[in-house]
Amino acid sequence: MPSHAKPSLEAGLVALKQGNYQTAIAQLEPIASSQSNGTASLQAQVGLVMAYARIGEASKAIAISQNLIESNNPQVQEWATRALEHLTKRQKRDREAKNVETGFVAFDNSTPNSTPDSTPVTPPETPTLEEAKDQVIETKSNDTPAMVPLAKLKATVATPLPAAGSVPLSGFMGSVTRTQAKLFGVIYWRQAQRARAWQPLRKPKLIPLRLLTAGTFIALFWVIREMLKFAMGFINQTLVKLPYLEPLQLLYSDPTKLLLIVLVILIGVSPWLLDLLLANLYGQREFSKDVLNAHSREAVRVLQRCCQQRHWPLPKLRILPTAAPIILTYGSLPRNARIVVSQGLLEQLADDEIAIIYATQLGHIAHWDFAVMSLLLLVTLPIHQLYQQVSNWGDKISGKIWRSPVAILASIIYGIWCLLTGTTLWLSRLRLYYSDRVASEITGNPNALIRALLKIAIGIAADIQKEEQTSWQLESLNLLTPVSHQQSLSLGTIASNLSFESFLKWDIANPYRQWFTINNSHPLMGDRIERLCQIARHWHLDTELHFANEPSKVKRQSFLLQIAPWLGLPLGVLFAGFFYLAWQLVFALKLFLNLKWGYDGWSLITGSLLIGFSIGTLVRINSFFPDIKPATVQTDDYLPNLLADPSALPIDSISVCLVGKLLGRQGTSNSLAQDLILQSSAGLVKLHHVSWLGQLVSHQDLIGRQIIVTGWFRRGATPWIDIQTLETQSGKTIHSPHPIWSTFLAVAAQAWGAYIFLTS
Repeated sequence: MPSHAKPSLEAGLVALKQGNYQTAIAQLEPIASSQSNGTASLQAQVGLVMAYARIGEASKAIAISQNLIESNNPQVQEWATRALEHLTKRQKRDREAKNVETGFVAFDNSTPNSTPDSTPVTPPETPTLEEAKDQVIETKSNDTPAMVPLAKLKATVATPLPAAGSVPLSGFMGSVTRTQAKLFGVIYWRQAQRARAWQPLRKPKLIPLRLLTAGTFIALFWVIREMLKFAMGFINQTLVKLPYLEPLQLLYSDPTKLLLIVLVILIGVSPWLLDLLLANLYGQREFSKDVLNAHSREAVRVLQRCCQQRHWPLPKLRILPTAAPIILTYGSLPRNARIVVSQGLLEQLADDEIAIIYATQLGHIAHWDFAVMSLLLLVTLPIHQLYQQVSNWGDKISGKIWRSPVAILASIIYGIWCLLTGTTLWLSRLRLYYSDRVASEITGNPNALIRALLKIAIGIAADIQKEEQTSWQLESLNLLTPVSHQQSLSLGTIASNLSFESFLKWDIANPYRQWFTINNSHPLMGDRIERLCQIARHWHLDTELHFANEPSKVKRQSFLLQIAPWLGLPLGVLFAGFFYLAWQLVFALKLFLNLKWGYDGWSLITGSLLIGFSIGTLVRINSFFPDIKPATVQTDDYLPNLLADPSALPIDSISVCLVGKLLGRQGTSNSLAQDLILQSSAGLVKLHHVSWLGQLVSHQDLIGRQIIVTGWFRRGATPWIDIQTLETQSGKTIHSPHPIWSTFLAVAAQAWGAYIFLTS
C-alpha cells in the first residue's frame, strides 16, 4: 500500500547501509515493482542494484540497471550508466576467472610485446597508524615551531584499491544517513576518485590574507573602542542630568591603550576561555584520537603527518553533542590549537571526507587566521548568550507592556552582536579559499571536499527542518564553520528537485555574483567547488560535479537599477563637488550669498549623500516591488527553475505564491523576524518580513503552521522571498509592507538631507 512505501523504503536503505543486503532486498523489491510512487520506485531500484551487486548476483543488478537507464531522471540515467559499465566489467572478469579454472582461454588479439598506453602510478607507502604515533614530535612549550612551506604538507595517503571481484558500495552512491534517506531520499554521488600521486600546487600569495587578518583585528578593535566611548559618554551625560550625582572622571579617559592590551591578552588566553564557554554553553567535551580513528583512520594519519612535518604538537580534539555537521578551530598558537567537531559531522561524512575536513582546519592553523577568529568568537559568544538570556527572560514575562521593552533590549543586543561579527565577514570568506586549497594539497582529494561541503549543507538543512528553527549553535558559531547555515537552506534541500550543478550555476556564471556576497559570512559554494574542480583537473582527475561552460547574459541596466540606492551615494558626492565649485565661482564673482553649507564641506557632502541615496531608492522602488498579478504568479513547482536561472538578479522580483510550513524561533529572540524560513515541497527558502507598527497579528503567531506566502522571489547569494502577505488556511493574514517602508526610508533620507542644507 502507498502508506507503507516510505517506511519500507527507509528501512531498506538503512539495511543497505548497514550491510543487511537480504533484508534490504526484501524491503525494496515490493516498492521497486510498484508504480504508485515513481520516486520511491527509482530509489528502491537503485538500492536493489547495490544489494544484488554486493551478494554476487550481478545479472539481476545488470537487468535493473538497464531499466534505470530508460528513466526520465538524468541523474538516475547517469548513475545507471556508470553502474552498468562497472557491473559488466565485473561480470566479464568473473567469466574469465572461471574460464581459467576450466582450462578455456579466450582469444587475445593483443601482441605479446604490446605495452599499455600509460604506466600505472604506484601509491607511495604510508606509515601505519602505530608507526605514525611514534613519529609525532612533541614540542616543548618554550620552543618555537619551525614553519615548513605549505608545499611540503602534501600527504601521501592513498585509499587502498578494492579487492578484485568486490563492488564498493560507495562506488555507486554516497553514504546515506537515516535522516538524509528520510528527508531527501537518495542522493547520487559520482564518487570521483582522488589522486594517487600529485604535484604540489603553485604556492599561493598569502599577503592578501595576512593584510586582511591584520585589518580585521584593527576593525574589531575600532568598533569595540567606539562602542565603549559611546557607552562611557552616555553614562556620564546621564549622571550629569540626574540630581545629586556627579559624572565619573574615569569615564572621560581614553580607553584605547587599555582596550588594546586587553584584546592582546584575550588572544593569548582564548583557547582556555573558549574551552570553558563551549563546555558550559554547548556541552563541549574532550575527544580522543582513538574515537576519531574509529570514524576516520585517514583523518588521524593526516593530523599526525602534518603536525610532524611542521613540528607541531597534535591539536587538542573536542566534540560537540549536536546533530548539525559543523567543525571549527580556535586557539592563539599552533601548540594550543583546538579542533572541535560535532557528532553529526562524524556520522554523516565518509572516512575520506572527514579527513579532508580536518585538513581544512590545519590550513587555518597554518595561515594563522584562526587566532583573530578565536578572538572574535571569545568576544561575541558572551554577547550572543546574553541575547539568549534576555530573550528567554522576555518570554517568561506575561504582561505585554513589560515584554516590549525587553524585546527592544534583546534586539539591541542582537544588533551589537551583528555589528561585531560584521567586522570579520571579509576574512571569513577569504580564508576558506586558502584552507580548501591546503586541504586538497594535503590529501590529494579535492573531490572528497566537494562531497563533504555538500553533505554538510544537507545535514545543516536537515537539522533546521528537524528543530524547525535555526539552533543557537549554528547561529553563534557560524563564522568559524566551513558552511553557512543560511547558504545551506536551499542548497541542502534542493537535491531531490534539482541537480547541484544547476543550482550552483548562478554562483559560477552570473557576472555580478560577487557583489551580492558583501554581507555574507561565507563565499559562494559554487565558486568554492569550481576552484576545487580546477585543482582536480590540474591533477587529471574526473570531477565530482560537472559544470557546463556557458556564459550567463545579464543586462547591465538591470544591475545598475539593482544598485541604484548605493549608486546614488557617489553621485551625491559628485553633486557636492560640482556645487562646491559653483559656489566658489559665485564667491569669486563677489555675488555674496549667505549659504554656510556652501563652504562647510562636511555638511554639503552629508546632505548630498542622503539625497543621492533617497533618489536611487525611489528610482528602484517600482521595479523592486512590482504589482503581484495572479496571472504571473509562480507556484512551488516552478521554484527549482527560479533557482537554476544563472542570469537572475534580485531586481527581477519574480512574483510567487508558495505553500508550506513556517519555521523559525518563537518568542522574543525572533522579534526582528531574523529567523523566518518557509519549508515548501521544493525545499527551504529564507523569508524577509517587516511588520507594521502596532500590528495585532504577529508573524510569530504563525510559526509552525501551514501558510501561503505571497511575495517577490529574489535570486542572490542566498535566495530569499520578500513577503507581501502571510496567510493561514483559516484566513488569518499578515501583511509585510516592504514598499511602504522603502518609501518611508527614501523620504526620510531626503528630508534629512534637506534639513542639513537649510540649517547649516
